[in-house]
Amino acid sequence: MSTASRASLFGWRLIAGGCGLAMLDLSQAAAAETSANVDGVVVTARLRPEDPQAVPAGLTLIDKGQLASTGAVNVGQFSQLVPSLNYSSPNPRNTAFTIRGLGSSVVAVSQANDGLEPGVGVYVDQVYHARPATASFDLADVTQVTVLRGPQGTVFGKNTTAGAILVTTARPTFRTEGLAELTVGDYGYRQGKLTVSGALVGDVLAGRLSVVATRRAGMLRNVTTGGRDNDLANTAVRAGLLYQPSPSLSVRLIADYTRNDSTCCTQVYVGVGTSLKAAARQYPALAAGAGYAPASLDPFTRLTDIDAPLAVHTDEGGLSAVGELDLGSATVTSVTAWRFWNWDAANDRDYTRLSIQTLQHIPSRQDQYSQELRIASKGRQALEYVAGLYYFNQGITGRPITQYGPLAMYWLLGPAPTYPANLLDGYGTDGRTRLHSTSTAVFGEVTWRLSPSFNITGGLRYTREAKAGSYATSVYGGAVPTTPALASAKLSILRPQAYRASTADGDLSGRIVASTDISRHVVAYASYARTGKSGGLNMSGLPLNAANQPALATAVIRPEQNVTHELGIKTRWLDDRLTANADVFETTVRDFQTNVVDTGPGALRGYLANISRVRVRGAELDARFVASDRFAVRAAASWTRGQYVSYANAPCPLEQVSASTTVCDLSGRPLSATPKWAWSVGAEGHAPMPPGLPAGEVFAHGELSTRTRSYGDPTDSRHTLLRGYAVLNATVGVHSPGGWEATVWVRNLTDQRYLQNVTVQAGNSGLIVGTPGDPRTVGVTLRNRF
Repeated sequence: MSTASRASLFGWRLIAGGCGLAMLDLSQAAAAETSANVDGVVVTARLRPEDPQAVPAGLTLIDKGQLASTGAVNVGQFSQLVPSLNYSSPNPRNTAFTIRGLGSSVVAVSQANDGLEPGVGVYVDQVYHARPATASFDLADVTQVTVLRGPQGTVFGKNTTAGAILVTTARPTFRTEGLAELTVGDYGYRQGKLTVSGALVGDVLAGRLSVVATRRAGMLRNVTTGGRDNDLANTAVRAGLLYQPSPSLSVRLIADYTRNDSTCCTQVYVGVGTSLKAAARQYPALAAGAGYAPASLDPFTRLTDIDAPLAVHTDEGGLSAVGELDLGSATVTSVTAWRFWNWDAANDRDYTRLSIQTLQHIPSRQDQYSQELRIASKGRQALEYVAGLYYFNQGITGRPITQYGPLAMYWLLGPAPTYPANLLDGYGTDGRTRLHSTSTAVFGEVTWRLSPSFNITGGLRYTREAKAGSYATSVYGGAVPTTPALASAKLSILRPQAYRASTADGDLSGRIVASTDISRHVVAYASYARTGKSGGLNMSGLPLNAANQPALATAVIRPEQNVTHELGIKTRWLDDRLTANADVFETTVRDFQTNVVDTGPGALRGYLANISRVRVRGAELDARFVASDRFAVRAAASWTRGQYVSYANAPCPLEQVSASTTVCDLSGRPLSATPKWAWSVGAEGHAPMPPGLPAGEVFAHGELSTRTRSYGDPTDSRHTLLRGYAVLNATVGVHSPGGWEATVWVRNLTDQRYLQNVTVQAGNSGLIVGTPGDPRTVGVTLRNRF
């Protein structure tokens, strides 16, 4: 269908209003947070300064005070404060985000697939980060975070179908200021932060430098090596310059670098699931035959016994320039950026001390370039607008490497004498992958104020995307097969593959929003959005067909189409000290893109696929009450019901896996990684020090977040059901007039036992492993602002 005919077909339905990506400007410091009137917060969600209560969209703000009191420095920690945001990260490369149940696929067994674009966009200082893995790093000098729920992209940046996470760091200041912070806690936790900022050349050039370094001992004890696994070792540096030659022109230059070198990431025994395989090919019999028993049957003893090397070596960074030119009636903004990401890791994918798999990693390199240019009107007018152009270019190279050990034949194929005992010993694969993608877009949005209390916002975005990729692997080692049957058995575990694929498509998307001020205290809105995600390429190898050959037809997956309806209301009461916002929504996705796992015999293979139709319905609530100038509470909740509406050719859950490759119908089943209920409640207060003590303030903060149960695997296997949990964090401290602050904090105060994710062990034997959430941790933070 041509672009013109598509525009004619959708007409006004595709005129998009919407919020795009919010940029916050919060001026309150942590100690003064509770005394601020809610109108003290200003957002530029539509590239114009606005009261967030007037923005007709679902958004959650995490301000500087919350960041300081919770100690959150990465997106995974931010998710504990936002019920609609879910986070999964068995290791940094496999990081996945969802908002309202949609976004990146759950990745637990299979490696992340470079050919799949995330549905949740992550932006740091207006720069889009294409790989979710980069969001697992610590971030330096963060001042606020915005989570936008629902489709975004009609006002700037990369188009995203599920929502966006916008991180804003502090700008250089012309006055001299700084921060020095040291944190120590149990499990060897140490974190240091240092920030300095000030003028470099009069009132024309200012600079800022921030460093954060985090270390923690491994949370898992390895009984095989005697060491600790899953430790933390992150370092982040961010440097910036602000050039302001005149009041109408500013240019901000940013350079950042982050590194992670740790003994990470493995999982522990959770349980055993049954399948339809013969009893001899299931975990109990296999383990008994190998004389194996796990280090512990309780995942919360945090014991592992893996024997293969384990390590993560990854870094990322980049340069960006953000320029703003004030034309009087409008502002022109340019955002130019280059970023890179390097990844290498060693894993033990059998998760046992048995020599089943001895080597698995995929060294990768990603480079991205982006340019954005936009113009936006200033001030409140009868007609307000924004228009822009966006360009994105990305290249990713990888080298998938896998090797099996002496017990691989026994565990994956069957006992001798059917197969020689050494058939798979030393059998491995080595390969090369390459992906190149480009995206260009033109977008525009107009807000028409028909009256002082009613307005309509509409906009359109046209995006053209192209991807080209190549995948080639070869196999080596193992015993030389003496019969065709042995050769076929060997190839069922690892098969050389070589293919090239490409795809290109255009998408016309947008949104329309009608908003009305029912009264000075109440704003109601209704919105309709339609957006798309471009087609994808399978960059992790292809599934096998009935003839045990690569299914070339699966190399390219279809584009995804997303339609969202939303109704919302925003209210304020008690002299604006109480805000209460609510919304209901329904999103239907056609050709939902996801990463699935082949449930056939042998090693598990992850690959991309389309789900015919997915639907998510839900409701969300955000409220904040500033009870006095010394006490405030906030609450947020979400109810979400996600469902595979049509998924007839799905991989099978473990309990339905047999000895041959099968597909199952999961239509009507719940969407994985989507808890039905999630909520977060926080309270904070401060008071003067009691008489007789040094001048200053005492303050306290508490945060409770909870999620109900959800499936940890896209097949909805009953063996991968994650139980609900609630985590309580608390902080108590003192603050002096001179800027000194001392804090005692406790995370997971009740020592809640919960699992972050679960994985079905390679080979579908039935072994279920998982990553336990952190236990109760206690620490002290000393901070000085100067």
